[in-house]
Amino acid sequence: MRDDRPPIHDHASALKFLFDRIDYERTRSVPYHSRRFKLDRMVRLLELLGHPGQDLPIVHIAGTKGKGSTAQMVASVLNAAGFRTGLYTSPHLEHLEERFRLAGQQCSPDQLVQLLATIQPAVQQMDREAAESDDRHGPTYFEITTAASLLHFRRQKADIAVLEVGLGGRLDSTNVCSPVVSVITSISFDHMKQLGNSLAKIAGEKAGIIKPAIPVVTGVTALEPLEVIARRAEQLGAPLLALGRDFEFEYFARVDDGSQADAALPVSRINYSECVTGNSWQINDLRLGMLGRHQAANAAVAVATLSQLRRAGWEISDESFQRGLSTARCPARIEVISQRPTIILDAAHNEASVAALLKVLNEYYPAVPRVLVFASSVDKDAPAMLKQLLPQFDHVVLTRYMNNPRAASPQQLEAMGGELQMATRPKLHVATDPRAAWALVQTLVTPNHLVCVAGSFFLAAEMRRQIQGSPTMTEGVVL
Repeated sequence: MRDDRPPIHDHASALKFLFDRIDYERTRSVPYHSRRFKLDRMVRLLELLGHPGQDLPIVHIAGTKGKGSTAQMVASVLNAAGFRTGLYTSPHLEHLEERFRLAGQQCSPDQLVQLLATIQPAVQQMDREAAESDDRHGPTYFEITTAASLLHFRRQKADIAVLEVGLGGRLDSTNVCSPVVSVITSISFDHMKQLGNSLAKIAGEKAGIIKPAIPVVTGVTALEPLEVIARRAEQLGAPLLALGRDFEFEYFARVDDGSQADAALPVSRINYSECVTGNSWQINDLRLGMLGRHQAANAAVAVATLSQLRRAGWEISDESFQRGLSTARCPARIEVISQRPTIILDAAHNEASVAALLKVLNEYYPAVPRVLVFASSVDKDAPAMLKQLLPQFDHVVLTRYMNNPRAASPQQLEAMGGELQMATRPKLHVATDPRAAWALVQTLVTPNHLVCVAGSFFLAAEMRRQIQGSPTMTEGVVL
């Protein structure tokens, strides 16, 4: 990696510096177990930057599904309680600055330029060190953004930060932190090439974030992965709070009646209760800003996490729980962006997240004609997702996202769909890109339709731009 690049001086040069780095979010094969994933590289980068985040209280969140939503909920409640809360999530939907939030506000472009300009000399020094050793390269894209988040939170005097794991846990760049609470939201099959082909192996990677004597909260209920997490927690003397054992929730949904014309947005609520080391606590009628039973489970994990903070002395009122959970939003997680027609963006990209999406659609929109827009990465199990999705839609538009080389072609997806054996088949359509997909969708729908975009975070981002930039959307209700 060359170190003779000019200093960062504006937004374009800042982005170029970052995008020139190795970016495993954009590669087709992520060598998670190779020597390229090395926490000592992240440790060195933070050392050169003066150890940002060293004294910052951190909530560290891993999990196959739900970690982004749970992170948003925890941060939202902490903000409602009056704390200056940093939030680091990935990937971003449209702008890189979305990854770094402080008190609910994303990092500004000018702040991003200043952050990367500060980090650039340290990266160049590490590039030189790598060239002189047997290491293959200096800091990666994700390592740099992780360092930028911690630097941003220090500069903005954050009281606490919530860090979402990027991939796995044990070897993730965020795992250099010293958290006050560790969280593992769920375990299911995803990134199996990197993390293992059994739930136990995947759980072992996620459990790598557990730290000695630091409380662990988990929403994992399946016995096999839960035993792995519990064993690791016991080895490290880390108190474990598990859903179904130490805390519970009741879920309530107000269902849309299917008459789209004057229907209010559907609503989820939970009652929460816990019993930990003889202490009982409950809070009822918490309205959620996110839909579905799976988000209710994520909310329960968030409340349990915040309860641990409250026990440690953080002042979080019941009203902060109410306000924070009701206003928490997570882009592209069953996100309703329009009514008439109802348009939902979702980043579901594996069997489990597709199943959760369909449960919500069938619960809240049971009698509505549906159109699906779908794209997937070549390294995902698209046939398994399509097997669940196709019977639930009247029309399916297969396309590809354009801003990442991992996308499968629409023709590949069409072939996968054609090979599936099912009693009812939707009409399959092929569109070359999101722009063509949206143009096609508009010929298929009426104001009473539901349009769902799913299969990839990258697709959700590109379809959002097409939908919100469409002149025809001025006739609907864009949220």
